[in-house]
Amino acid sequence: MAQAGFWDDRAAAEAVSRQVSDLKSDLETWAGLDREAEELSHLVDDADAESIRGDIEAQLGRLETTMTALEFRILLSDKYDERNAIVAIHAGTGGTDAQDWAGMLLRMYLRYCEQQGWRTRVLDESRGQEAGVKSVTFEVTGRLAYGYLKNEAGVHRLVRISPFDAEKMRHTSFALVEALPEIAEVDDNVKIDPKDLRIDTFLSSGHGGQSVQTTYSAVRIVHLPTKIMVSVQNERSQTQNKETAMKILKAKLHQIALGEQRAEKDKLRGEFHEAAWGNQIRSYVLQPYRMVKDHRTQHETSDVDAVLNGAITPFIEANLRRLAAAGQSR
Repeated sequence: MAQAGFWDDRAAAEAVSRQVSDLKSDLETWAGLDREAEELSHLVDDADAESIRGDIEAQLGRLETTMTALEFRILLSDKYDERNAIVAIHAGTGGTDAQDWAGMLLRMYLRYCEQQGWRTRVLDESRGQEAGVKSVTFEVTGRLAYGYLKNEAGVHRLVRISPFDAEKMRHTSFALVEALPEIAEVDDNVKIDPKDLRIDTFLSSGHGGQSVQTTYSAVRIVHLPTKIMVSVQNERSQTQNKETAMKILKAKLHQIALGEQRAEKDKLRGEFHEAAWGNQIRSYVLQPYRMVKDHRTQHETSDVDAVLNGAITPFIEANLRRLAAAGQSR
């Protein structure tokens, strides 16, 4: 950071500055824990320790709580866990109910990110005709955003009495959540030939004022070999939208490359199972009883309202423990 010209590339400089700040915070946290543990040890060895037993136990409890939180940072040690995240939600089977469910999930994740102190920005959104969203893509900026949100990737199932059904019947809806790491640099595993891309521009239908909606600023990129389509329309500038779309495409192609590598390893071990749309990772039941249950970890809670308001940390931590116990990474 002390080198001349460090701030010439502002984006790169800000990334380094954030990394330095994060490392300093880590050092201060562990140094503080070390001091508190040493002080606690002296208190226990004190001749009058029994008289202050309550204070010692209270301080020990605080230390254990802090250590538990730090445990998950240690578990998040994969290459891209520290990165920002790109999250996409797609309404699945269930019509208007599914689109409303996708909108509910969007609200849940935005609340969760707010509680974590992360910044969010909607990149692309296709609204449902009656309610919710058909699909939405948003960016999450914050330390370990991908490390935590990658645990939410998969199919989410909702069971409730439909507010859109005049007969008040119980409906089941599905939505798919994708989580990708932000990949700024060109990864060795990702090679994009410009001839493999079809790039379209169109009128933006997103937020941003009249000028956004009356200029061809929105960009859609189709990667012809894989048929992956990415569209971005949140910025006024077509150039900015194209850069963001390329970033998302790069992340998607990177995930495909990693997935192929994992699938090949699983085949060699004889453990390959095809992922199917019906294999939901979590169910949210509002009727006839109230329960949110994760099918990977069996973690569950009856406090559905808290979960839908962003209290998903226990589910994420349970899955991190499961992966650590199995010696896996995602």
